[in-house]
Amino acid sequence: MGTVTVEVNSRSYVVGCEDGQEAHVEALARLFDEQVREVGSQVGQVGELRLFLMAALLGADELADARTRLAEAEADLERFRADEAAASARAAAALEAAALRIEALAERTG
Repeated sequence: MGTVTVEVNSRSYVVGCEDGQEAHVEALARLFDEQVREVGSQVGQVGELRLFLMAALLGADELADARTRLAEAEADLERFRADEAAASARAAAALEAAALRIEALAERTG
């Protein structure tokens, strides 16, 4: 188990993580620190726990929005795939009909 020291709101915290995940945890801590600093600049220093809670809620809100957008994009993709399959089926039927007409014309002229 690895550990990494991160800084949030100008304070250092030692955090445990899986070996090899140290850089990822540091990057996450930087993102969280940005949220904390943004909240702090808007509401002032309201106490570290409350500041952290507000920043975490903002992050959770962003995550919820991203999940919603992802679900919408996945639904759009499924609709596009269904539309593509239907268009391919129509194109195949049109080609089949054209081939039959060409064969019929060839028999009449041949």
